[in-house]
Amino acid sequence: MKDNKDRDEVLAAVKKDGYALSNADESLQKDKEVVMAAVKQAGAAIMHVDESLKKDREITMAAVMQDGTAINWVDTSFKGDREVVLAAVTQRGEALNSADEALKNDLEIVSAALKQNGRVLEYADESMRKNREAVILAVEQDGFSLEYADESLKKDREIVLAAVNQIGYALQFVDESLMADREIVIAAVKKDGYAFEYADESLKKDREFVKEVIQYDGDALEEAAEELQNDPELKKLAEG
Repeated sequence: MKDNKDRDEVLAAVKKDGYALSNADESLQKDKEVVMAAVKQAGAAIMHVDESLKKDREITMAAVMQDGTAINWVDTSFKGDREVVLAAVTQRGEALNSADEALKNDLEIVSAALKQNGRVLEYADESMRKNREAVILAVEQDGFSLEYADESLKKDREIVLAAVNQIGYALQFVDESLMADREIVIAAVKKDGYAFEYADESLKKDREFVKEVIQYDGDALEEAAEELQNDPELKKLAEG
């Protein structure tokens, strides 16, 4: 913009690029119409809003609905506002990290966040990491989120299977008692052969099991016991 004090010019600029608000004159960073236009175009532009308008709930809602990460720059009071937080995490799951601690154990809010990004289970209250419903949502969206689940749920076969079916490498976060579970290991290998690295050593030495595994992904042979990696039949099967 040529003139950052010209209201019409600034308004036109922020409608095209909300972040243009950063170059606007301070008087226009207090102008509700200008600010609303900016945050509707780019929610995170709320970082450039005058403090007086950061307490405006209408502007805050518009910002987080456009970009959930805008919650990082809203007035602190809104981080504990259930409606604002729900709108933010529904748009971007990562917004859960900035929510008030009191809302991180709210199943509806946490579930909305997990549907966007399973790994934000890391930011949820401990009670949610023990909540089976929440953890299933998380691992179905991103298998790696199993890392943040309570240890008790890393022994849950249904949850573990959902995780490795989503990302084979999630096998590394499974309770040791399930690393020798053939169905779980095969499911992981089907997604990524190298996930066999995290299987129990007994399975890596089991020739018949290794033979079965490499039929799904030949790369798994590289993670088998050394004496089996040079087995002619297995090598041929892996290369085939």
